[in-house]
Amino acid sequence: MTTHEVLNQVPPLVGHDTADDAALLDGLEREGAGWAAAELHELGRLGGGEQAIEHGRLANEHPPVLRTHDRHGHRVDEVEFHPAWHELMRTAVTHGLHAAPWADDRPGAHVARAAKFYTWRPDAGHGCPISMTYAAVPALRHAPELAARYEPLLTATSYDFGLRPPLAKRGLLAGMSMTEKQGGSDVRANTTTARPEPDGTYRLLGHKWFTSAPMCDLFLTLAQAPGGLTCFLVPRVLPDGTRNPMRLMRLKDKLGNRSNASAEVEYEHAVAWRVGDEGRGVRTIIDMVNLTRLDCVIGAAAGMRQGVTTAAHHATHRQAFGRYLVEAPLMRNVLADLAVESEAATVLMMRLAGATDRSARGDAGETAFKRLALAVGKYWVCKRWPAHAAEALECLGGNGYVEESGMPRLFRESPLNSIWEGSGNVAALDVLRALAREPEVMAAFRAEVTAAAGADARLDAAVREVQAELSDRDDVELRARRVVERLALVLQGSLLVRHGHPAVADAFCASRLGGDHGQAYGTLPRGVDFAAIISRAVPKVG
Repeated sequence: MTTHEVLNQVPPLVGHDTADDAALLDGLEREGAGWAAAELHELGRLGGGEQAIEHGRLANEHPPVLRTHDRHGHRVDEVEFHPAWHELMRTAVTHGLHAAPWADDRPGAHVARAAKFYTWRPDAGHGCPISMTYAAVPALRHAPELAARYEPLLTATSYDFGLRPPLAKRGLLAGMSMTEKQGGSDVRANTTTARPEPDGTYRLLGHKWFTSAPMCDLFLTLAQAPGGLTCFLVPRVLPDGTRNPMRLMRLKDKLGNRSNASAEVEYEHAVAWRVGDEGRGVRTIIDMVNLTRLDCVIGAAAGMRQGVTTAAHHATHRQAFGRYLVEAPLMRNVLADLAVESEAATVLMMRLAGATDRSARGDAGETAFKRLALAVGKYWVCKRWPAHAAEALECLGGNGYVEESGMPRLFRESPLNSIWEGSGNVAALDVLRALAREPEVMAAFRAEVTAAAGADARLDAAVREVQAELSDRDDVELRARRVVERLALVLQGSLLVRHGHPAVADAFCASRLGGDHGQAYGTLPRGVDFAAIISRAVPKVG
């Protein structure tokens, strides 16, 4: 025996289908996109393949670099990316993870896109421009002439990177630029100004504190016009081929999401086209914000699935104290608890995707449900991911703490979705705002939750408790997180009881609704069907 003989190491989690996820596939069929299963599995095999995983590693180990000037001193404001980034982007665009559903008349097109966005996870960073391009279309439609010009290119499945006039390209990507130093989430405090010109354009002057994916072709941004805060479309390159004076000052040095560039931007009288009426900028751009919030939920659910499958794979192959880790009762409790959380997030994500699809087709009831459920889901699922990622990492022990395992990258990514498009408090307050101003949204939400009435006594009791919580209007802002958490739990419980695996639904109701659960993962009660739950999380490799 040599000192360097390698024993008891887990084989790489490579060569599996990331779409082989029962909760995802059941939701795909239930929400009207079963027709997309073949392409979803094709993408899943790519996502679980060695090449895509390597591209994800390289894109993060070689983050983007800002080039403000060329060698002659001319201002260029370009961002350089590793070739691996472009390969990830090309796959995403080719498979329609961006705005393609807006050009697809098939019922379930947005559900199919959500499932693909969930499945394609070799790197989370490149999902940001993909998500914003998806979300830009309904906001851009507030300016029909601009939508007619640019929407066909935003929905095109051609990845055409580079700074050229937008209409000269085969496909476009769109970004969003709202927050400023002094305001953050309070975008009404923005100070960027928009001066109208005789030709119908505006000139923007100001500074944006966060502009994610600054290499996109078009940006929706907010600025103070004479009539108040207004939404504008800003291209990187003007129709005549000249650079729009949209100066990239520096790239943010972020905790995670490092493969994606986020920049500080200064508009030096940048040319912009108005989207929607003056003074209605927030109302206009909220369509984009809500869809990126959906992708926050999808991304967090996908991250949980990635974490629990990695942990389950490790525990299935790693031995300690004379047995495989997956055979140890306490590890089984941890894995099952992680799997329950993951499936609860996935079933909610797919329900929100279905509501988005039907809302886009004019279903008023689904629009009302989505208005509340999306804010609830965005708060809760994104809030649950960091603790889930930390526990999944810990299942690998010291091996999970080193970069080669991929788990530190997953952990660093996990806080982002709760912050993006409004932190937890912003999402919770948005729920209160919807409840106070739009009575139809609570009616739609209640109808969804009570569809499972009588199926589980613990769920029924939790629904009664949350109704009592909502009827108490004292200190409601102080209790906002508590209220939203309970709304999220009864919604997830109702979905799992109606559509989930019985063992998962029972474990969820016992632990999350019945209160038989500790403060950490791995504290499920006795009587849970651990084997059935864990078997759904173990990836099939080869």
